[in-house]
Amino acid sequence: MIKTSQIIKIAIVGPESTGKSTMSAYLARHYDTIWVPEYARGYCEKLTAPPTWQDEINMFYGQIALEDEMTAQAYNDLLICDTTFITVKIWSDEMFGSSPKDVLDELPKRPYDLYLLLDIDMPWEDDPLRDFPHMREHFMEVWYKELDSLKANYVLISGIGQARYDNAVKAVDDFLSNS
Repeated sequence: MIKTSQIIKIAIVGPESTGKSTMSAYLARHYDTIWVPEYARGYCEKLTAPPTWQDEINMFYGQIALEDEMTAQAYNDLLICDTTFITVKIWSDEMFGSSPKDVLDELPKRPYDLYLLLDIDMPWEDDPLRDFPHMREHFMEVWYKELDSLKANYVLISGIGQARYDNAVKAVDDFLSNS
């Protein structure tokens, strides 16, 4: 593992039901570090109605706080992040037609070293917190647009089963060897 003065942050992102949490846990084990879970999942599990504008803002601040807390606990100079608060922007834009100003202001200030964009090539898995099985292509295009607008360093990760994990490890290894 390369030694740097700061933690290398790798974000696992993509549309619903692409295996972000499973991939995050896998990569954390593989690289002997920790991973930041998706704050919004736990938050939304407690909601009794659809998320409001204020809920989106709360999830934004919750994700930042959780990531900051866990960054201090990371080891091997590497932190894996199961999604980022870009999801707040994407959901706010989709559900409310715009994004909270706090989110827009913070996006360029909190880059990740590498984003792994998980492809929609795996089967949809139903989950009470997933809403748009018929819009996977749409959200994939949204992710491309968001990452491109940030000039993010990202790699598309495709494949089913172990091949998907192998492709992610290769992308991370390539990034680490060129850093």
